[in-house]
Amino acid sequence: MTAGPQAPPQPPATALVHGVAGAALAWAHDNRSGFVLPDDVLEPHTGVNRTMKPLGELAQLCTTVRRRTRPGDPHHTVATSLVRFAWEQTRQGELLLDLARAEPFATYPFEIYAAFAGDGLRHLGFERFAGVVAGTRGWALTEQHANRELGVLNSERRIGVPPHTESGPVLRRTWLGGLPEPWTFERASGYALTHVVFHVTDWGNAPHRMPDDVAGYLRTWLPAWIDGCLESGQWDLGCELLAVAACLPGPPPALMETFWPVIAAVQDGTGAVPETGPPLVRGGGDQPDGGGGGRDAEAPRQFLDCYHSTLVTAFAAALTLARNSPEDPDTGTGTDLDPAGRQNGGAV
Repeated sequence: MTAGPQAPPQPPATALVHGVAGAALAWAHDNRSGFVLPDDVLEPHTGVNRTMKPLGELAQLCTTVRRRTRPGDPHHTVATSLVRFAWEQTRQGELLLDLARAEPFATYPFEIYAAFAGDGLRHLGFERFAGVVAGTRGWALTEQHANRELGVLNSERRIGVPPHTESGPVLRRTWLGGLPEPWTFERASGYALTHVVFHVTDWGNAPHRMPDDVAGYLRTWLPAWIDGCLESGQWDLGCELLAVAACLPGPPPALMETFWPVIAAVQDGTGAVPETGPPLVRGGGDQPDGGGGGRDAEAPRQFLDCYHSTLVTAFAAALTLARNSPEDPDTGTGTDLDPAGRQNGGAV
């Protein structure tokens, strides 16, 4: 009996990134208990940074992984499960409405809800309330850093309320928008610029929104900045910058073979990636399946010390794979790979 046609083998770098993504998503799935909201989440004494922040990041990054992968892809399946889990934690959006009512001008309930809304998950009561609050002068005049305001503007776009201002002038008030001397890059400006890119491009789903001069500036300097981050053990920021590279319009920068083996080497046997740590000698991460290199496999990391960097790794890897795929339809039109995504009005 003759075997049917088989898919061609993946290039080594692609296979490695695929393995890193799968291991990171598996870690998030295996550690879902860390994202469970406590019973007192609505109480004033409950810290947002250890409750709603991790859950919101899980929702945002996994909705993007879901949208940039195809049904049937194992990454798509796991990301869909995690998005569904996060939505259930919010009681299908009801908890976010409770938070918004308690703090009408706080932006974090708005932005967390927008992550779900961008993937087709809706709560009409929240949207009615958000429409009223976002239409006030108080909302439009809330003072905040420019990169944070871009996040609010992208959330308004996702939810469907009129934006309170134009995003172009706000972008130009950011560090990145001013095209600064590249040697002034440091940790704080690095994190600020990554989120500027994520907000402007709708987390990599709309690369065409990035102005040409900013995109060209990033193409020139991202390799040096990523190299510096990885040499100094800044794994979380390094992965965010790798995600930025995959958010740019046009052909993706050729970074897979240079930098992803380093990330694969620092990923431990559970799939976790630390936020920071000792620098590595280049040339690690040569496992044939990529990811889960076995480092510290018997010493699980503390959830709060690695959840963000592990999610960012999965996010950056999924974007990188999507943008380097021969089937990638994104030529600057913001098209989703996932036919069940928002563009077609689908829900998880």
